[in-house]
Amino acid sequence: MLVDRNDNRRWILSSKEETRQAAVAIANLAKRSLVILTPDLEPGIYDHEEFLDVAKRLVLSKRYAKIRMIVTDPGLAMGNQNRFVSVARRLNTCIELRNAHKRYQRHREALLIADDNALLYRVDCSRWEGIADYNDPIVTRRYLDFFDTIWNASEPAPEFNQVPV
Repeated sequence: MLVDRNDNRRWILSSKEETRQAAVAIANLAKRSLVILTPDLEPGIYDHEEFLDVAKRLVLSKRYAKIRMIVTDPGLAMGNQNRFVSVARRLNTCIELRNAHKRYQRHREALLIADDNALLYRVDCSRWEGIADYNDPIVTRRYLDFFDTIWNASEPAPEFNQVPV
């Protein structure tokens, strides 16, 4: 649901479908990067065809574009056959997945950030309620710094790079 119809930039999210639509809209804004903090690769969001098309277009159309994803509950994520992982395996120079450092595993927040300007944020990853904002660089920068802290403490996820037999 749109909160402010005058600037068409912020929504309150309350369902999986709204979250998926917001993820696609936010990803469409990216010119350089997407960062994702997720518990379990969120089936139906990041492996949805529409999101995958946007993600592939970003990294294939710009040499310097990157997607970084941190999984906070690797055990839960490994049980999912996720198409995002398949795309990441094929485009592993542009898409990097990491398992959260043990200090951040089972972290409750989930987020998606496009560049340093647009944000989709859920305070509790087990629920679909959250916000999406097209243009809030101050708040987005704070969450990007938080993401980078976790990223720098975490290790690459080799199990996501293994091709299934």
